[in-house]
Amino acid sequence: MSQTALDDDELFGEAATEMRSDVESSLEEAWAALPEADEIWETDAENVLGVLNGLKTALDAGDAEDHLRDAKKWYTMGERAGAFDDAEDLETELASLEEAIGDVTDAGEQVGELTATIPGLRGTLQDAVPDGGDDEADEDE
Repeated sequence: MSQTALDDDELFGEAATEMRSDVESSLEEAWAALPEADEIWETDAENVLGVLNGLKTALDAGDAEDHLRDAKKWYTMGERAGAFDDAEDLETELASLEEAIGDVTDAGEQVGELTATIPGLRGTLQDAVPDGGDDEADEDE
């Protein structure tokens, strides 16, 4: 085996290690960019619209999608180059992360729809009550 071949093999091994490290790093950054569980569970809002607006803000995947894209890019490149001896763990984590980001995004869209619907519904219900709908004012008189 020539010295050049040995160097090429060493370089390929180093590149494969760096590529795996890049995938793992991007995965860590993506998980960290997702909202914390308490951010979507707890609220300080005084009404439903405030709750929904806070939840909509909390359900932002942020940079997680960009980090997932980077991880998938490096993973795909490494897989096609045959650089990974065992990449099942990366593949599993990529799928889990993609599912989590999808869930956060879907929930954010649903909350966005509710946020747009609730004020109109409130107005409709207020308008539907006979005599202006101010039962408390009628009781006070």
